[in-house]
Amino acid sequence: MLSRPVTLIICLLPIAGLIAQPSPEVSQQDGKNRMVFAAASPEATPEVPTPPAPGLPASIEPVPETPFEQTPAILPVERVVVPEPTPKPELPMNNMMDEDPTMDEEANEASQPVVVETPVAVDTLPAESTPTPADAPSLDSGELTLSPDLATPDSPSQSVTVNLINALVKRGILEKAEAEDMIRMAEAEAEVARAQSQAEMFAIAQIAANEAAAQQSEIEQAISAPSETDVRVTYIPEPVRTQIKEDIKVELMNESRRGAFSSINTVLPEWVPMFKPFGDLRVRFEGITYPTGNDVTGAFPNFNAINTGAPFDVSGTQFAPQLNANQDRYRFRLRARAGFEVTLPENFMVGMRIATGNDNSPVSTNQSLGAASGQGGNFSKYAIWLDRAFLQYELGSDPNKKLEVLAGRFDNPFFATPLIWDDDLGFDGFALRGRYEVLRGVTPFVTGGAFPVYNTDLNFSSNQPVKFESYDKYLFATQGGVDWRVTDDVKLKVAAAYYYFDNIEGQLSSPYTPLTANDAGDTDASRPAFAQKGNTYFPIRNIVPDASNDFGAINQWQYYGLATKFENLAFTGRLDYDGFEPIQISLIGEIVQNLAFNSGDIDAIAVNNRSGIDDTLSDDIGEFEGSGLAWLVELRAGHPVLQKRWDWNVGFGYRWIGSDAVVDGFNDSDFGLGGTNMQGFTVGGALALSPNVWLGVRWMGADSIAGPQYNVNVLQLDLNARF
Repeated sequence: MLSRPVTLIICLLPIAGLIAQPSPEVSQQDGKNRMVFAAASPEATPEVPTPPAPGLPASIEPVPETPFEQTPAILPVERVVVPEPTPKPELPMNNMMDEDPTMDEEANEASQPVVVETPVAVDTLPAESTPTPADAPSLDSGELTLSPDLATPDSPSQSVTVNLINALVKRGILEKAEAEDMIRMAEAEAEVARAQSQAEMFAIAQIAANEAAAQQSEIEQAISAPSETDVRVTYIPEPVRTQIKEDIKVELMNESRRGAFSSINTVLPEWVPMFKPFGDLRVRFEGITYPTGNDVTGAFPNFNAINTGAPFDVSGTQFAPQLNANQDRYRFRLRARAGFEVTLPENFMVGMRIATGNDNSPVSTNQSLGAASGQGGNFSKYAIWLDRAFLQYELGSDPNKKLEVLAGRFDNPFFATPLIWDDDLGFDGFALRGRYEVLRGVTPFVTGGAFPVYNTDLNFSSNQPVKFESYDKYLFATQGGVDWRVTDDVKLKVAAAYYYFDNIEGQLSSPYTPLTANDAGDTDASRPAFAQKGNTYFPIRNIVPDASNDFGAINQWQYYGLATKFENLAFTGRLDYDGFEPIQISLIGEIVQNLAFNSGDIDAIAVNNRSGIDDTLSDDIGEFEGSGLAWLVELRAGHPVLQKRWDWNVGFGYRWIGSDAVVDGFNDSDFGLGGTNMQGFTVGGALALSPNVWLGVRWMGADSIAGPQYNVNVLQLDLNARF
């Protein structure tokens, strides 16, 4: 329990703050600084109260600092408001005077509280040793010392509490012994509190140090004790470093987007930060030249034009639509593509891309500027096509141990060259691909899928009350291979694929006699919906001669279908050498065989890819010269990825594509202007002007293999940009 004097002080402190209102003023007398407290009066101008110093009670007002001279001075004092004691002690009058000297003592006692000052005389202080607030002891510091004689004003203290106790002793409220006990108790309690605080801080610091040491030990153990699955990397090839940079860049961009979007007050769907836009633009000059000697007798029917238009009357006197074989052409072409990918929760992703294009060709997104046919010309606008739209599910974050499922329209999921699939070709359907590293640097992979190639029109045939049977076409494909890091500088990738085209070949119709060009045969849907050139064709309408067609002399409206089935077995490989880093040397090769190709069966029905007529033979259409084999080899050197100015690469290749080795509607659309039954060289290169802009040049010389001569050279100059 607190003693009576301690309780009294605790009670007096807030009371003093409520009662004491006079403002201090400094007067100088006889070269001494003195603090005079004036009682408030109606005539006195109110002063703005000085806020209490930090750590002091609101009822004790510190005296403003005044400069000390090197002369005896009166130490500034604090004022304390206490109840009027009886009897009243004698105090210096100059410190008890109100601002109005005419006010008598009785009026002052009746209307004002008693203000007590504790002037303390000190020796002269040098200017450089003037005490500062930081030097003043406090009760919490445990540095309070009791004056030997509390009743004597010659025992000053820089502590507000000690001065307060001195004043109470002088007023007779406290006994000297009680005051001494109070200060000793305060010092003891402060010492205990300080010791306890130091002990707590030491304990906290010790715990933090122990935790830090434990974490450091765990890190050192993890570093010094590698697991069996750890791989020690002594060399990182340039392609790997490039991929790491790209991955870090993507991650930083994603983090930046997440940080930017998090600062927006508007609530956005959670997929918005995962939105990744991309695009590219290419402007191309293309020169197409035909060497002399090409056949211009009507030996190159344009089967795509026939099959996508009205049927051709083979009994007429006009040529069928023909391919250009002798007139050079020059054109400017534009390709613009833009798309996005959105990463969704639970390992899902959606993607979409739009692109330009003269038409809905599956193998080209080029738009010829000022095109005379189709869209374009006279600065008319160009169409935009939906080029990609897919949903992807990915299982596994390790790039060498993951499984992906694709649905919709997406990029080619197979490891292949343009010998079979054009770079712009999109696959419609479903695909599954996975890879799993079984040994260090050895990663097998597998890909499979089902892809609709053609779906029969719902109302086929449109002008017949009884509809024809569906003739849907599908591609079923599977591929298996391995990625093998042979050495630090050598990487090999090989794969074998099987592509089975269901119902891709043409079918001979049931016998019938068309009365007009619009009378459809029941197998008209078996003709290709799109083709380039090179495959072998045969007429698919089985037209019965009768009097209505002059027994086959007129009204022979025909469509044409592929003369063979297609079951492709393909072997693809790529060998990369990084010993001249950052320059990479690559050797690429592919060979394809159409397992369903049968020369004898095709010879019986084919209308093209035949040799010249031999006058010594009775056959007036020539021998069939087609082939079911195709192969390609290419050598590349330079920077595999153009990522800064003056990066470059060059390439040189040769390919040989038999007439019926692959489906001509899906392979490279640039070499020989697309299709099969061509052989020749390819030379090209690229030079970066910036990380996102580069120049490209390519020359391709192609000659026909079977049938009449058809040679064509293509030169392309490209300016590319991407974002």
